[in-house]
Amino acid sequence: MVKPPKKKPGLQNEFEGPQQASLPDGKRKSKSPFTSSIDMHHLLSHVPYSHPSASNIFENEHPFANYWTCQGGLPETIAVLPEKLQADILLDRYFECVDPVYPMIHRQTFYADYEQFWSLPQAEKDKSDGAFIAMTFAMLAMGAQFVTTAAPRERQSTAEFYVSASHQSLRMSSYLSKASVRSIQAMVLITYFLINDNHASDGWAFAGILIRQAYAMGLHRDPNIVAPNASVFEKQIRRKLWQAVLLQDTFLTVLLSLPPSATHTDVNVEDLIDDSSSIAQSNATDTAYMRGSWILANLVQETICSPRSLDIPICGTMRVKAKLVADFRAVYRSFPDIFRSWTPSSIAQLCEQGNKRVVRQTLFLTSNYFHNVMLLHSSVSEEVAMNVRACLEAAHEAISSFFLLYLLFQAEAQVWWVFNHRAFLEAMCIGKILQEQAKEEDGMQIIARDSLYIRAKADVG
Repeated sequence: MVKPPKKKPGLQNEFEGPQQASLPDGKRKSKSPFTSSIDMHHLLSHVPYSHPSASNIFENEHPFANYWTCQGGLPETIAVLPEKLQADILLDRYFECVDPVYPMIHRQTFYADYEQFWSLPQAEKDKSDGAFIAMTFAMLAMGAQFVTTAAPRERQSTAEFYVSASHQSLRMSSYLSKASVRSIQAMVLITYFLINDNHASDGWAFAGILIRQAYAMGLHRDPNIVAPNASVFEKQIRRKLWQAVLLQDTFLTVLLSLPPSATHTDVNVEDLIDDSSSIAQSNATDTAYMRGSWILANLVQETICSPRSLDIPICGTMRVKAKLVADFRAVYRSFPDIFRSWTPSSIAQLCEQGNKRVVRQTLFLTSNYFHNVMLLHSSVSEEVAMNVRACLEAAHEAISSFFLLYLLFQAEAQVWWVFNHRAFLEAMCIGKILQEQAKEEDGMQIIARDSLYIRAKADVG
């Protein structure tokens, strides 16, 4: 277990360690190049957790607008479902843009239930499973976030209306006292929706309920132990859902520097197998993508999230750092070649050929991996200096994946808050290194002639 320092230091920046950093010329400075002057007030996600009084970083309102009466019940939310043709369009956007990144919903099974729902008479629809209605509304809400034919304000208001209906449907199904696969799936999507909708602190709070419900349902346990009589398919769904909960918790805590919660589990990533969830050949990478993300999350949770949540250096000694760097490299080597052996031109070609699912997965996995490698190399302690060159290399790989996402999927890139926020932090890290280097003797000359620094300037220029 990670223990906090005996004497808690002052607030540190995203990339700051307590003592020393090393610059390319070998000189050591008395403190990190990341000083408290650019502390958490620059990172909107931190403000609610770093100010002693309430902060109005986000709009001062409940994230789920109230359109509902006291007596309406579940039929009231079912009544505001869009026409099926419109719902079909939004679900297409969900499976096009969101499902590649978070492939936790079995598409064929969902559509079987969805089509059956629409075939029912209204009286039977009103008796439907509230968790299924909530999950459907959450998918519609996220699909609406990625619609390109509507004006931004119209798109936002429509999406917020649907997520409110999703939350109300959960309430009508008593989601706080009982949990199901569908209710957990809906909550995962609601959390991502809130984050994308610039309500990161609300998403963080709502995710706390999600984690507790996932634990209560036993998703953190090996299905072979807690559900031995379940079908192979049911066990697979449970593993996928726990993986989705784990990833969301891990990579959000990285950005917020808060403690991870999805920490107790005996679900084995190797038990995640290829199944029949694919309805297109391009889905063949889903299992490899989920496994890679899962293995990375397990490493990041323990070695990056936990120490940063307590203002502890990621690496206290060079031996620890060498071991951790080796661990990250081993994780990267475990990724299939399709996620590692690519260039911007080959990614663009894949996109043109219609393999956009693989492209999205490649860019998200790359961003997650190299962002955390950047954090590893930027961390300093009394015994460990910052590896400036390795930090800039990792930051370049991470921020380049964002540039590619924006180039190939501009409208989508503007929606993904986590991707944008990582790029923001990467730019800050690069900029601060350049700023500190410029202060050194002959620093500007080094920046002007060193190819690594020239590229770093281009990354933030």
